[in-house]
Formats: sequence, structure tokens, C-alpha cells
Amino acid sequence: MNAIEMKHVTKTYPSFTLEDVTLTLPCGCILGLIGENGAGKSTTIGLLMHAIQKDAGEIHILGTNNEEDGFLHTKEDIGVVLDEACFPGALNVRKINRLMACAYKNWQEDLFFDYIRRFSLPETKAFKEYSKGMKMELSIAAALSHQPKLLILDEPTSGLDPIVRNEIIDLFHDFTKDPSHSMLISSHILSDLEKISDYIAYLHHGKLLFCEEKDLLLEKYGILHVTKAMAKDVPEDAILFRKESLYATELFVRRTAVSDAFEVEPANIEQIMLYYAKKEA
Repeated sequence: MNAIEMKHVTKTYPSFTLEDVTLTLPCGCILGLIGENGAGKSTTIGLLMHAIQKDAGEIHILGTNNEEDGFLHTKEDIGVVLDEACFPGALNVRKINRLMACAYKNWQEDLFFDYIRRFSLPETKAFKEYSKGMKMELSIAAALSHQPKLLILDEPTSGLDPIVRNEIIDLFHDFTKDPSHSMLISSHILSDLEKISDYIAYLHHGKLLFCEEKDLLLEKYGILHVTKAMAKDVPEDAILFRKESLYATELFVRRTAVSDAFEVEPANIEQIMLYYAKKEA
């Protein structure tokens, strides 16, 4: 069983269309969802949770069609963190704990307060008085405290300092050590996704340009820094994009098509994303 299956999913708005998206997240894996602002990442998450009605296609979450009555039960197994945390502003941690205990059959109060202490979050302070980073930490604590099998996260490390971000990344690693646990994480911090993702999906202006295994993606492409004279010795079919300056040339290349005589630097996810965006343009 796959954790997420989207088949030919389309959603049209007056000024934007998420077009024919097909992707799969196997159980036990982490999918990093990348794309520019307005590319359709939040729309995709809304469609997965059936908070937005699709126009076409099929969506299955943990084996259940998300338009069937059984999806309400499946939601018990999904932890969600949105880019804007949405607890009522007047509630504090203790009241949120009671609220969540009513909402989830598998709510684990002890685990929730372990996370609260781990993040050093004040228990009596109103949620509206939390900083953005504290709100995100509280949302993550809540999402992890009802035995979810799938985490769906929209910008979960946004607003967090590097130390706390690394701690959150470690939590996500621990979560997916269980082979029945899976995660979809949308983020603009591509270095975070590169650390933890098994798959990368890139949305650009509502189109899914690729959804591939991260390691295969990183093996496929590379960067060459050469002189203009040396660039002539690189096979044209290996060059996917070139950027020239007065004294040097940077080539984005297909690694397997380049001779071992050249020292090809690994391309990171950001560089691959930029190449695909330029290709589309």
C-alpha cells in the first residue's frame, strides 16, 4: 500500500490551474514537495486532505479514497501541520491538550507534554502570544502526539532558528524509522529537504515537472566550471544549460554523458530546480 496516490488530479481557479498531477509516496518514505510561491503546493495539500474539492482525478490516502466516508476514520492516522498554525488564539497548551484529546481517539497526553518540555514552550501562555516559531513547534508537537501513520507538513521549519530546525529534522527522521510511517513535507528550505527526503516532487506554475527518487536525481545531474575553450570539448548532448561570464563558463550537465577527464561537481536540489524552471521558460 502507498501512503499517497494522486492520479491525474486537476483543480482550476480563475487565475490558476493545478494541472494533471500524478505522484506516489510509498509507505515508509519522505516526499519533499518543492516549488515557487504560488506553484500549487498548498493547493495540493488542501486537495489531499479534501479541504479543497478537485475537478478531476483520484486521490487515495493510506489506501482510502479521500472522497469516501471512510476517509473520516483515516484522518485519525494523519498528522497535519500548516504554514499558518490554526489553534484558537485564547487557548494555552493545557487547553489545547484537552481539545486534542477530544478530537483524536489515540491522543497521547504524556507524549504531547514531553514535546512541550523539549521545545521549552510555556504551558499557560495564550497561543496568540506565541512567536511564529513557537506556534510551529506547538503544531508539530500536536501532529506527532496522536500516533499518526502519515505526516503532511506545509513549511514546518519556517520561522525556526537553525538549532531548532535541526532538532525538528531529527524528530522527522525518528518518525520515519517505523516502516509504516510516511511523510509529505513542503518547504522553501531546500537544504532541509535534501537531508531527509527519499523523493522530490517539483511543482512549477501548477505543473508537476518531476517526482523522482532524490538519490537518482542527484546522480543524474552535475555542474562543470570550465573556460570557454574547454567548454568546446564537452559534448553538446551532455549540456542542458550554460551560463557564461567574461572569463569562465558554468555548464549544467548530464553526468553520464561527460568524460571522466572533466571534474563534475554534484548539483544540489536548488540547482536542479532552477534548471527545470529555466527549461520551462
